[in-house]
Amino acid sequence: MINFKKEIANQISNITNAQIEEEYIEKPKDNTMGDYAFPCFRLAKELKKAPQIIAQEIKDKIDINNTNIEKIEIVGGYINFYIKKEKIVKTVIDEINLKKEEYGTTNIGNNQNIVIDYSAPNIAKPFHIGHLRSTVIGGALYNIYKFLGYNTIGINHLGDYGTQFGKLIEGYKRWHQEYDIENNAIEELTKIYVRINELCKQDEQVLNECRNNFKKLEDGDEYCKEIWKKFRELSLKEFNRIYDMLGSKFDSLNGEAFYSDKMQEVIDILQKSGKLEISEGAKIINLEEKNMAPCIIEKTNGSSTYATRDLAAILYRARTYDFSKAIYVTSYEQTLHFKQIFEVAKLLGLDEKYTNNLIHVPFGMVLLKTGKMSTREGNVIKLDDLLNEAIARAKKIVEDKNPNLSEEEKSEIAKKVGIGAVIFNDLANSRIKDEIFEWDSVLNFNGETGPYIQYTYVRTNSILKKAGYVPDAENIDIENLLDNNSIEVFKLIYEYTNTVTIAADKNEPSILSRYLINLSSAFSNFYNNNKIMVEDKKIQDARIYLTYAVNIVLKSGAKLLGMEMPDKM
Repeated sequence: MINFKKEIANQISNITNAQIEEEYIEKPKDNTMGDYAFPCFRLAKELKKAPQIIAQEIKDKIDINNTNIEKIEIVGGYINFYIKKEKIVKTVIDEINLKKEEYGTTNIGNNQNIVIDYSAPNIAKPFHIGHLRSTVIGGALYNIYKFLGYNTIGINHLGDYGTQFGKLIEGYKRWHQEYDIENNAIEELTKIYVRINELCKQDEQVLNECRNNFKKLEDGDEYCKEIWKKFRELSLKEFNRIYDMLGSKFDSLNGEAFYSDKMQEVIDILQKSGKLEISEGAKIINLEEKNMAPCIIEKTNGSSTYATRDLAAILYRARTYDFSKAIYVTSYEQTLHFKQIFEVAKLLGLDEKYTNNLIHVPFGMVLLKTGKMSTREGNVIKLDDLLNEAIARAKKIVEDKNPNLSEEEKSEIAKKVGIGAVIFNDLANSRIKDEIFEWDSVLNFNGETGPYIQYTYVRTNSILKKAGYVPDAENIDIENLLDNNSIEVFKLIYEYTNTVTIAADKNEPSILSRYLINLSSAFSNFYNNNKIMVEDKKIQDARIYLTYAVNIVLKSGAKLLGMEMPDKM
């Protein structure tokens, strides 16, 4: 595939004798300002000339007759480049013809290992809408990196250890006969958890018993271990049902408990580093020099912390996966925690290629109108309630629009549309923004939504089915695809790989979400202004091929976000 940005960068480098990298070539926000632009301010200091003079000299020296450039314009200190339309169209058609459904895939990752830690719900607690963000953002990044040629390893670092289990064990010991845990595990365990927390607030002795329970669990107490295993098995059964609905899969379910026998090595290494200190009976790493609170490695009663377990996980993942990046997808509330452990990880004796590539990908909170959700307080919206409601609403729309479909077809479409709406809603905006949960907002099927992309895809399917064929790429008359509507579509399709690459570089799936909306909108404009099935076979073939290309990219992009495409709606 022709790389127009690289071609422009090389032209500028040859003329100025300066090293111009491909990433220096920008994409103007306003497409009337050209397809690409170069800010000459970058060269002003090096060439000791005003940007406008540099821009004029570059323009004068580029022989566009021997390039893929149609014209060059200067605006202030910027050079704007317009690519020959027929070159854009031909490049896309050739690449679609070559790769078909694999269009856009690259091997820039060169099979390097990337570990992505995401979802990570807490055992014995409801899988609520707050966990949705980590699950779908992490899942999208997993797909995006794989698409770019990386070997991605998805890890669900389950919250299956910690003081809360001391509380649950205590509540279970006291009241388990009052609750139907076998048949309604998560809901009943949540009730126990809320109840024991209330008791802990009233009685300090009960809180101490809970802490002792967790210490016993860490020390291998058989009774505590048996109850903990039961909590984990029942919870995973419930979680997997929800993961199946979302289409989420993981390569590892090693949670916090997996590292229980690996924490001592971390403590020993930190001890040998000379940086482990005793403070008020706890073992800590002082991070005052880094303007951070101390990182607690071991509590005063000898039990471990999140930090100890995360450090053990870093050590294990570096040795096991030899990762080029280890990405953690959690809420921004944990930003300080990850800053602390990434700093302490430098003391573990690992190669810098590991410790320099620990990346926290924070996201905003899902809030209720009344504030934060809390299992402890019992005010959460369960994810399966949300997904089931989305499917039910989607099914009603499908039944109204297509009453002749079979019940099986209605259910299948409703599931793809409903869950697609929930996933896209979560990935549509910058991940760092907080969201106020509102049913109608999350389940909005109108406007710039997941169902809009799905509907556009279904329209392309319908056109291709009606046509009954995809024309040979070699026979496409490019002259019939140079109108403004067609060019807008082809320019977007050309940018697909670059868009996915930027989404990976910034760990920001919303960049891809926005792209899919833009492509859907551009195709709608094309469709509204161009009849596809016409008497002129050459025009028809050209427009069918454009439709085919849009069909491939919409399905591919939606799949990266974790959305399934229905064949009809």
